[in-house]
Amino acid sequence: MEKLGMERVVEALKEIVGEKNVVYEREKLEDYLRDETYPMLRLKPAANVVVVKPLNAEEVSRILKFANEHRIPVFPRGGGTGLVGGAVPTREGIVLTTERMKGIEIDRENLMATVGAGVTLEELIKASEEAGLFFPLHPGDETAHIGGLAATNAGGVRAVKYGVMRNYVKGLEVVLPTGEILNLGGKLQKDNTGYDLLDLIVGSEGTLAVITKVIVKLHPKPGASATLIAPFNSRHEAVGTVPKILQSGIIPLAIEYAERELMEKAAKHIGEEWPVKEGNCYLLIIVVGENRDQVLYESQKIAEICEQNHSLEILFAEPKHEQEKILRIRSAALPVLEAEGMVDGLDTAVPPAKIGEFLDKIDKIAEKYGTSFPVAGHAGDGNIHVCIMKREGVNLEEYAEKLRHEIYEAALELGGTISAEHGIGGVRLKSLPLYLSEKEIDLMRQIKKVFDPNGILNPGKKIP
Repeated sequence: MEKLGMERVVEALKEIVGEKNVVYEREKLEDYLRDETYPMLRLKPAANVVVVKPLNAEEVSRILKFANEHRIPVFPRGGGTGLVGGAVPTREGIVLTTERMKGIEIDRENLMATVGAGVTLEELIKASEEAGLFFPLHPGDETAHIGGLAATNAGGVRAVKYGVMRNYVKGLEVVLPTGEILNLGGKLQKDNTGYDLLDLIVGSEGTLAVITKVIVKLHPKPGASATLIAPFNSRHEAVGTVPKILQSGIIPLAIEYAERELMEKAAKHIGEEWPVKEGNCYLLIIVVGENRDQVLYESQKIAEICEQNHSLEILFAEPKHEQEKILRIRSAALPVLEAEGMVDGLDTAVPPAKIGEFLDKIDKIAEKYGTSFPVAGHAGDGNIHVCIMKREGVNLEEYAEKLRHEIYEAALELGGTISAEHGIGGVRLKSLPLYLSEKEIDLMRQIKKVFDPNGILNPGKKIP
């Protein structure tokens, strides 16, 4: 920034997007300098940044050409709902927000939607429902932008049945750091032409290109749904039930693992009561189908499998308000943990059949350090969130680093990964070499160099 000076950068950006779409007053910048990363892990934002709000790919192209020419870092930003500092501007430069890139076109015949990168998840869900269709992905926060979901390959509770964002992105309009606009893919179910650049950009966390439009696949709207809570006294029996459900040929919308103490606290936090009094832990299972008969049949079959694996009395919730209450309680778990002093929430994953072994290893680590880890997660796809809590009388940064390393090692020993859905961003860079070889990291660096020869796009993220 020293080469050009902030005043000249601001004026150049105003010429591209208009004065009202450039923000540089410090008091107006605060919301653009952070994301939802846990407080102790938050990256320190640079002191000297400017926010620009382009409307379309053409304006993004002009911004990136200017930035590339003058070697100015650019930090793409969606809804700021990430948990790994991926959108935080850690160097002096430009924050490029997609918030003005709106527009949703529903193609009912092809079951597709063409969506501006700044459309929120909530807006896409509503538009799909109004067209009698269904966008299944739900990573949690409905203020997330669709461009951001694609850039981070977001997951969430519904990945068991419907997969992650990568499974829904069929086309992308993107702008390269050098300013070229590319249209990748389209309203196609198959495309085997050349290297899959589209798939490379999905999950690249804003380091290879700026996503400006996304073509996503939609589904017919389910006709009925139900939620089951299966209580267990044994954690092994609970997680051991998951592979048996999947082997039966029934794929629920979600299979969540939760522990009693946390669910009761979460219910109290929002003024509700946890509806199941038995058991130490639970499987929360959501079933969807074309009609009620299908949902009842699949729910009965799942209940039988749970009972064969020694579940206690299963709660069956069919009315919409009862299902929504259960999901509200489940969603309140994170605020409860944060209020109790959560230092870090990991998003490790192991093969689903290895969850029991993983939790045993977690218990041994907790015992070694004289602590305990609240655990919740997406049991159907092996994605287990291990929560590291505050502890008095220790250096929290050093303490959390040791625990994080050992938990990651435990996951890797079982064929797992250090991140199933949150990504790497700037927060997990130090841990990446645990999972990837030096050759793999070097290949990633070379790919980055091809797309972004001057290294201007989201520097310091994704690749160490």
